[in-house]
Amino acid sequence: MNVLFVCSGNKTKGPGVVVKSQADTLAQQNIKVSYFLIRGSGFIGYLKNVSPIAKRIKDNDFDIIHAHYSLSAIVATFSILLSKRKPLIVSLMGSDAQLRGLYKILVKIFYRTLWSKTIVKGEEMKLNLILSDAVVIPNGVDIEKINSIEKGSNESKIGNTNSILFAADPSRESKNWQLASAASKILGIEIKVVYNVPHEKIIQEILASQVILLTSKWEGSPNVVKEAMACNKPVVSTNVGNVRWLFGDELGYFVTSFDPKDVAEKIKLALKFSKERGRTNGRQRIIELGLDSETVAKRIIGIYKEVLRKEGFET
Repeated sequence: MNVLFVCSGNKTKGPGVVVKSQADTLAQQNIKVSYFLIRGSGFIGYLKNVSPIAKRIKDNDFDIIHAHYSLSAIVATFSILLSKRKPLIVSLMGSDAQLRGLYKILVKIFYRTLWSKTIVKGEEMKLNLILSDAVVIPNGVDIEKINSIEKGSNESKIGNTNSILFAADPSRESKNWQLASAASKILGIEIKVVYNVPHEKIIQEILASQVILLTSKWEGSPNVVKEAMACNKPVVSTNVGNVRWLFGDELGYFVTSFDPKDVAEKIKLALKFSKERGRTNGRQRIIELGLDSETVAKRIIGIYKEVLRKEGFET
């Protein structure tokens, strides 16, 4: 099966970590994935990519077009109208949970009329955007990759004393660094901030930390939480996206309010857990939830096949 991924290429030389990870796991299941990386700023800048995408589709024998994020999906929708008709699968990501104005209107129209299937990252997104027929498939975690990185890590650096990791860009409003910083001041403990580094480095930092902290205002299915769980690390997180579902009843995972005192208290509990018990059972929880990358890839391939069958296309 030949699939074209349409996604932003503004922030990196290639696709983002999440999109590339999904493509890599699909490739392991014998799916050929090509990319169209959208370049441009804002709605108008994105629209300039409509014709080039349409030409790419016309010139190649793609079975499926799979767009990631709402703005890329809108552009891909216009492109398939200009090119030979192909099934369009859309994955709405965590940031799309806060869609407003024209973007939200277009998403709702295209979801009902032109998108073959829509994937969201959590039930909360599905409810908030009122996408009743959307399929909930959180991004998967590459457990084999984590195992490999863990084996190559220096054991003496794993789980440093009072090491708290904030793996996000503090300048992004949605990540709510102000809350993390306020909790840090209450505790008198510095929080380590890591972002815009290779994905392998993020995993190494998670492994070298005692507690992973997420103070976001909103999320879909936060990848850093799932990766921390796959590393068997305690996590403190605000109640966003599908975090409560991810944690379940597992020990070592703490949901906090947006009160800095509560965040600080939950961090203390997580540090205590780390010192007394060390590892959580997060990796097994991720596997039980079917959020390993291989299982997620097979679910996505199942959607591809279902759409091709229903719309009369043959692979």
